[in-house]
Amino acid sequence: MDDQDNDKPLTFREMLQSVLAAAFGVQSGKNRARDFSRGKPSHFILLGVLFTSIFVLVLFALVQLVLHLAGV
Repeated sequence: MDDQDNDKPLTFREMLQSVLAAAFGVQSGKNRARDFSRGKPSHFILLGVLFTSIFVLVLFALVQLVLHLAGV
């Protein structure tokens, strides 16, 4: 990366990739350093809460589907 890229804020895609990688525990040190230098904490918090909410809702829906198919 050159100096011009270091001044630009993170794109939505870069932030989403970082949140997903962090959620699964596979975030690289290079990307973590990039996130801390170019990212805003509020954006990561918002994406993290949104991802967690969607994840919980999907799990809830899957459990409901399995229970319905099992006849419980």
